[in-house]
Amino acid sequence: MRKDYVSTVDKETHQYFVYLPRGYADQPNKKWPVMLFLHGNGERGNGRDELDYVISHGPLYEAWVQKKDLPFIIISPQLPMFGMEKVPYIANRTRAQIPQRLAEGVPARDPFFATQGPLQAAPQVTQDDMKSVPPLLPMGWDYVEQDLLGMLSAVQQNYRADSSRLYLTGLSYGGFGTWYMTSKHPELFAAVAPVVGWGHPDLMAPIAAHKVPVWAFAGGRDAAVNKKFFYPGLAKLEELGNKEVRFTVEEDIAHDTWKRVYARDDLYQWLLAHTKK
Repeated sequence: MRKDYVSTVDKETHQYFVYLPRGYADQPNKKWPVMLFLHGNGERGNGRDELDYVISHGPLYEAWVQKKDLPFIIISPQLPMFGMEKVPYIANRTRAQIPQRLAEGVPARDPFFATQGPLQAAPQVTQDDMKSVPPLLPMGWDYVEQDLLGMLSAVQQNYRADSSRLYLTGLSYGGFGTWYMTSKHPELFAAVAPVVGWGHPDLMAPIAAHKVPVWAFAGGRDAAVNKKFFYPGLAKLEELGNKEVRFTVEEDIAHDTWKRVYARDDLYQWLLAHTKK
């Protein structure tokens, strides 16, 4: 379903998706885990007639289009353009690319991106090297931080949400947004999973202090977000005492590693195994 909100950025009304899991209506006394999903750069839009683009990938695609039984209330907002309208893969997209839910069965999944080069080890990148790397991408999810907090609050007030099981995940630009939101609000989340988006060492201290469980994913052949940049931040987390840090590199896949990650069950099972103390 679509839910209205007034953005703190432009003071205008936009919408985001709220997905209610199978069995929600039939179990009036049950509280459900909540998953906030942050999409990638290609799914930006105006939060109105372009909102359907956020169904293209991730947990909402799995639950709605592929009819996967995901026992979460899923919040799926849309990042505004913020001047990126002319990025080719955004400017040239069409509504025909938006996956559709079928009355019977499910559509075929898109193939993975073409193989990009041979399997290679990651060259070492140190924490000192990262001092010259900006901690955030430009025009990203940090711009709508207050909107995201408002959505989380509204869903907890209006639905049977289990506030001890709030989870955060995102892909690419949304992976970077996952690190940012976790760093800024580590007390909110029981566990987080950034996918093909690395975290800067400068963001790690609050995450480690709250011992937020993290499972990060990278693509071994990813030419857009190189796996080498994941190691300094994850090493910083461990150095600061965060005991539950997982890192999976899908060595055979490129940037669209998210297709494999969200199609499997292990990520969702791992998230559900965590509850805030």
